[in-house]
Amino acid sequence: MFSWFSNLSYVWQALLATIFTWSITALGAAIVFAFRKINKNIMDAMLGFSAGVMIAAAFFSLLSPAIEMAQNLNMIPWVVAFIGFILGGILLFIGDKIFDHKLKKAQENKNKLKRSLMLIFSITLHNIPEGMAVGVAFGSLAYGIDGATLTSAIMLAIGIGLQNFPEGSAVAVPLLREGFSAKKAFFYGQLSGLVEPLSGVIGAILVIRIRLLLPFLLAFAAGAMIYVVVQELIPESQTNKKKDLMALFTMIGFSLMMILDLALG
Repeated sequence: MFSWFSNLSYVWQALLATIFTWSITALGAAIVFAFRKINKNIMDAMLGFSAGVMIAAAFFSLLSPAIEMAQNLNMIPWVVAFIGFILGGILLFIGDKIFDHKLKKAQENKNKLKRSLMLIFSITLHNIPEGMAVGVAFGSLAYGIDGATLTSAIMLAIGIGLQNFPEGSAVAVPLLREGFSAKKAFFYGQLSGLVEPLSGVIGAILVIRIRLLLPFLLAFAAGAMIYVVVQELIPESQTNKKKDLMALFTMIGFSLMMILDLALG
């Protein structure tokens, strides 16, 4: 199975990886059918673990290769790394601000459909750079640079996929409370993650076709990942009463990703 996947083109790998991340969003949205609460300890442990994976991936699989690639292309490494990294975080910051603004308007708006569409739009906008990050990780494999490995790209997709579960639920559950049927709530919940395969493919194609963009896009993806970790994953996992245990799961996630990158990469 793994050999079959590794023989695919990088664009196809990016597509399948982002279909996976979208499917986890759909799985999170599917909670409306069971209407049972996911055990908070399990969910927070998953988020903490995912945070550790993404922190390690941001450096070992994205930022470090971006610096090396910039040096090989006779660019100024720290400038490339800084611009790409900060832009990745700023884009998600702007997305969050739009989300907060739309959510506030939605809460004030009495129109159920309009309020629901605002929620779906904001989550969808948030998912675009995440899909691109996965696409960039797979597209960078075309150049055989250190740190950019198939294993690290897959782990990055898994990390993003894990944090997509609560995002799917965050859309579907409120829609259910608004009076939507379980089927409609699920449909709109999974729809918010459908943009990831498209943005993933675009990210992979951009990297492969325009080599000079690779260092910037790798650093951009790293910035986007760190923003997600700091703004969402760690704070959410730390709402658990067992904060120290959740922090340990973050350490485990980081360690596993580091080992995979350094020992198996």
